[in-house]
Amino acid sequence: MLILNLAKKYLIDSQVYVSLMGTFLAGFFMLEQKIFRWPTLLLIFITYFSGYLYTKYQYDKKKFLKILIFNCICGIISVILILKNHNEYRLLKWAIIVVLGLLYNSFFLEKFIRKIPLLKIFYVGLTWALINSWLILPEFNWPIFLISWLFISALVLPFDIRDMKSDDVVTFPILIGIQKTKFLAYALVFIASLLSISYLDLIFSLCFLLTTIITFLLIYFSENDNREAYFSFLVESCSGFPLLCLLAYKLLLQFR
Repeated sequence: MLILNLAKKYLIDSQVYVSLMGTFLAGFFMLEQKIFRWPTLLLIFITYFSGYLYTKYQYDKKKFLKILIFNCICGIISVILILKNHNEYRLLKWAIIVVLGLLYNSFFLEKFIRKIPLLKIFYVGLTWALINSWLILPEFNWPIFLISWLFISALVLPFDIRDMKSDDVVTFPILIGIQKTKFLAYALVFIASLLSISYLDLIFSLCFLLTTIITFLLIYFSENDNREAYFSFLVESCSGFPLLCLLAYKLLLQFR
């Protein structure tokens, strides 16, 4: 129990885990496109981490100043990483994605995206997809954008199922019910898997296909009375499964 509490505090609540999973998914597509670079991966993690910290703790008066200072430092590091390893155009793309993140949920905005009924899942999917298909690549990649957008949008739906009793905005589970929301998630994941088979290299598409099978199961068992760890750990892990499957495959090849 102590280990679980520590994991929740230092991995889940700290936003480290969701940031790692987002970074893993970006790393998967970087490897597929044969453009893997460690500085870029670090940039992605910093961007996710600072963004999710801000979103979670912006209303916490005791922590907000520390979070703000930390995010300013993260911003400076990110700019240095981009200018040292990329170019001004990459900096512009990064800045646009940061602004999109702020528009999602910021205390200083009278109205923000998260408060618009039904839009949340697609907007979260959009920001993740832009990182995977635009920020990390020399040119915009439509197949990777659509795969990421559909897949991540689907993964947000179980969290809406979790929060349907406390949400103060209309979400899909509230509007159409849990079962139909699951069907919507299945459809989004299924289309993403078809696109992966059509556009990704064979081993990458197989890794993504295996991930979709696991994702289907986790969507199926999603209920609003599940433990928090079911969503914040298991469902969140779906973003990292493609890379983990790929690494497992490469490790097995070493022992052949």
